[in-house]
Amino acid sequence: MFSLQDTVSVVIGGNGVLGSAMASALAEAGSKVAVVGRDMAKAALVCEQIERSGGSARSFQADATKKSELESVLEQVLQWGGRVDTLVNASGTNSTTPFFELEMDEWDRIMDVNLKSVVLACQVFGKRMVEQGSGGSIINISSVSSEPALSRVFTYSASKAGVNSVTQFLARELAPHQIRVNAIIPGFFPAEQNKKILSPDRVESIMRHTPMDRFGAPEELKGTVVYLASPRASSFVTGAFLRVDGGFGAMTI
Repeated sequence: MFSLQDTVSVVIGGNGVLGSAMASALAEAGSKVAVVGRDMAKAALVCEQIERSGGSARSFQADATKKSELESVLEQVLQWGGRVDTLVNASGTNSTTPFFELEMDEWDRIMDVNLKSVVLACQVFGKRMVEQGSGGSIINISSVSSEPALSRVFTYSASKAGVNSVTQFLARELAPHQIRVNAIIPGFFPAEQNKKILSPDRVESIMRHTPMDRFGAPEELKGTVVYLASPRASSFVTGAFLRVDGGFGAMTI
């Protein structure tokens, strides 16, 4: 039911804390995994860890905000694996700049990494899935800040709300091609992009709104990404948002 044998997965941002865990999960389920990131050394390290565990992976360098670089990666992936069955968009960045101090260069940078990269990757790799004619799965990484917006991270929240909209639009657009498009909504998983906002008072507030009273561990995203990638386990699931947040989204006061 959850086997990904004989499939090829592309994980954009696969060298990050959460992206690497999801890349490992796909490899453990039998998929050949293309780990794509700006930092080739980190991406290569993720691949080494996957291969030591018996999986198959290869690292590819690209700035996901540049379509030409993603197109180059696609060609390299096709030479290596022959096809694309799953795309995971896991690139992300954040900032705590207050709204009235926000400069447009920072707005553009966050929007480019968090939203533009998703659109471009879906264009490049999604088009290939359509051409293959055998369906596929696109998995976008959203955030609990996308609905409702989270304080102190204005641009990040706006970008992730955009990811939700893109996910639902493409779910409808690509359904005739049997390509499923869904999003994972992680709760609070300490990673590079959010360490700067996790002050003691912030952590206390997060825990008050998380019934499970703890942060998530990257490994706790593995089951969800494999489920959404599986053409059998989630064959009728598209346009969905799957929360992995310790109950954060269930809380009000």
